[in-house]
Amino acid sequence: MKPDSTSATLILSRKIRLVLMVVLVMFLIGLAVPQNQQAQINTKLLVTGDTLKKLPSEQRVIVDTRSKFKFLMGHIPGAINLSNWKEFTSKNNSIRGLLINDENFISNILGNLGLDPKQSIIIYGDPTDPWRTDGRFFWMFERYGFTHVSILDGGIKAWKKIGGKLESGFQKERKLTRIIPEKIHLNPKVIADKDLIKKVLNDKSYVLIDNRTQEEFLGSTPYGSPRGGHIPNAIHIHWPDFFKRDGMLKTANELSRLLEKEGVLYGKEIVVYCTGGVRSAMAYFVFRYLGFRVRNYDGSWWDWSQDFKLPIEISG
Repeated sequence: MKPDSTSATLILSRKIRLVLMVVLVMFLIGLAVPQNQQAQINTKLLVTGDTLKKLPSEQRVIVDTRSKFKFLMGHIPGAINLSNWKEFTSKNNSIRGLLINDENFISNILGNLGLDPKQSIIIYGDPTDPWRTDGRFFWMFERYGFTHVSILDGGIKAWKKIGGKLESGFQKERKLTRIIPEKIHLNPKVIADKDLIKKVLNDKSYVLIDNRTQEEFLGSTPYGSPRGGHIPNAIHIHWPDFFKRDGMLKTANELSRLLEKEGVLYGKEIVVYCTGGVRSAMAYFVFRYLGFRVRNYDGSWWDWSQDFKLPIEISG
């Protein structure tokens, strides 16, 4: 028996309600799932040259991470020079990349530089630097408890491009600050070690990323590591892939596509490493900028490869 017009209308109404319910459920699920990567960007971590020009000098401290020679030849006015990341690494350990975590050392050296964890720090370097040590200093300051740290996009090259002024010679004397060791609060959320990595090697909530060259990932040891290869299950993303040729950070959409291609999704905690936690520190900065939870393994391959009890992979 064929339905009359009334029953047909009722059936159609039920179908419409069903479709609306499905659409509503999909919408609610969409709200529960993190949105695209661009929506989570921490824009405060990346400063443009134009923004830096407008900032009053009393509201920021500029840190130049290039060599002392390059600093003397020309630097952003008022900048201080921190050119040697190794100055902040342990000398009592055969692992060359390990950051010093002694509060007395930190308070003394930062106080002599006129720095304080409450200050806003803007870091810049040379975009042609193959290790991009400005990333290492960014991570170091966050590890040391600084909460207002950023990087100048494109470094000194971008500053010159917009006509930014330079001054030559030694840095100006800064007023010393007195930091008691108890005021140094090391941030445990930004650092990884081999014990943590051993625990999470097969944990799907973590993503381990190797930021060295492809040759190193596959087994080359140009920096004297006793073993070649990479940490098992690590994904390879060479850190320069995050940047344009001029040293400027790629757009959020470009970075999103790069990470999605490698299967790196939000909700995962990222651990980055390289040889000694320098190149990977720049990758750390990029992930921080994109809103990920991320840790930098400062010992990196120098540390992992020396412990022959730890597993490695050599194949891609």
